[in-house]
Amino acid sequence: MTLFTRSKKKKAETAHDTHSAHGATPGGELPGVELPGSIGGAREAELQTMARDHLWMHFARQSGMESGAGVPIIVRGEGHHVYDSHGRKYIDGLSGLFVVQVGHGRERLAEAARKQAEELAFFPLWSYAHPTAIELADRLADYAPGDLNRVFFTTGGGEAVESAWKLAKQYFKLTGKPMKHKVISRAIAYHGTPQGALAITGIPGMKEMFEPLTPGGFRVPNTNYYRAEEMGFHGSLEEFGQWAANRIEEAILFEGPDTVAAVFLEPVQNSGGCFPPPPGYFTRVREICDKYDVLLVSDEVICAYGRIGEMFACTALGYVPDIITSAKGLTSGYSPLGAMIVSDRLYEPFTHGQTAFYHGYTFAGHPVSAAVALENLNIMEEEGILEHVRENSPKFRAALERLKDLPIVGDVRGEGYFFGIELVKNKETKETFSDDEAERLLRGFLSKALFDAGLYCRADDRGDPVIQLAPPLTIGPAEFDEIEGILRKVLTEAWTRL
Repeated sequence: MTLFTRSKKKKAETAHDTHSAHGATPGGELPGVELPGSIGGAREAELQTMARDHLWMHFARQSGMESGAGVPIIVRGEGHHVYDSHGRKYIDGLSGLFVVQVGHGRERLAEAARKQAEELAFFPLWSYAHPTAIELADRLADYAPGDLNRVFFTTGGGEAVESAWKLAKQYFKLTGKPMKHKVISRAIAYHGTPQGALAITGIPGMKEMFEPLTPGGFRVPNTNYYRAEEMGFHGSLEEFGQWAANRIEEAILFEGPDTVAAVFLEPVQNSGGCFPPPPGYFTRVREICDKYDVLLVSDEVICAYGRIGEMFACTALGYVPDIITSAKGLTSGYSPLGAMIVSDRLYEPFTHGQTAFYHGYTFAGHPVSAAVALENLNIMEEEGILEHVRENSPKFRAALERLKDLPIVGDVRGEGYFFGIELVKNKETKETFSDDEAERLLRGFLSKALFDAGLYCRADDRGDPVIQLAPPLTIGPAEFDEIEGILRKVLTEAWTRL
């Protein structure tokens, strides 16, 4: 059967007339020359036409597809590299989307999925259970700090965040505080796109088209020390940590402690460019939450499962939350899965009589996904992935900090294998780019140029312009140097274009 048997299929004559916005050949290969691993021009044209006519990509401007420019098509992954439909190789500097912890092409994970699908492909967790979900819940409870012993599975991170807010609301209703329903999060923070999670998200531009959102979400300053003076703070990093944490107490008091249910914080804030917590920040936040009976939710959708060098980043940073939300690296992306992990204290009111948490997802805790997660965790333990990240993170940071000699690089920050590079117009004044300048810099040049140079990463404008890096946790100093070299070349050219 050919790809064009249905009458509403369009002809493919314009599908590959021009390269996509990312389609220039990296490494100097000649356009039109098929490299080993290329899927071939005819197949490329078919896929581009189908994508243009039927695929609605996420967080993407569809006008690029409508123009006929096409889209980069990634067909294969191996280790820390991915390959496109032309056979060209790229460093996966973002682990797909902060996901592929143990690298691409792991046969053990594919085999774990195959074996489980053959044995039990699907069964829900709605009043029933299956071995892989049980075993994975036990494993995650063992990794989690404190008394976080109860695991509620989802299919992804946004669902885990949504679940956490709903749980917080019901918990306080069950414990005699029904007015506690509001949540506090940080400016520019991303917590997901479902209506509840989006209300927690602190990025105005992502929310305005979906108003009115679920009511009850409120924002406090984030921990971007590089921009602390713009928030009205002047002092040391340690003092900034106390100042930023105290803004949470201020918000609780302003809204009323009897109305605030939870504080949602990422250990290292993703959106805006990898803001690490200042020393003492989470200690103070924990004190504040305990004082006002507010739940502390550690949103570790990105930071868990080795990204910061521990199975859970809260462990690395020395605090015990009431809830952990996680996803992404749990399976290294080989199958979708998320998990909300909660304390025994929050679980206890649900153990009586007819009380139930009327919430769930069809594919949550999917047998195949759970089997893949178990094998993924086995690989991480057997290969010492956490130790590898802790040992090599300072070397990764050092490689990226070499870029600070470039006039366009203002700050390098992050933890583990999770770093952001903030770009500026003026290093002395920290002057940032206007919206139009950021558009031309990030979308008009950097995204394409970095990809063409062989590095897949993120050039992000949710806040001040940054480049984000979160490669597979298996890479080391040689790859750090390669990444730094690509960034140096492209950023040097970017500066000449300003």
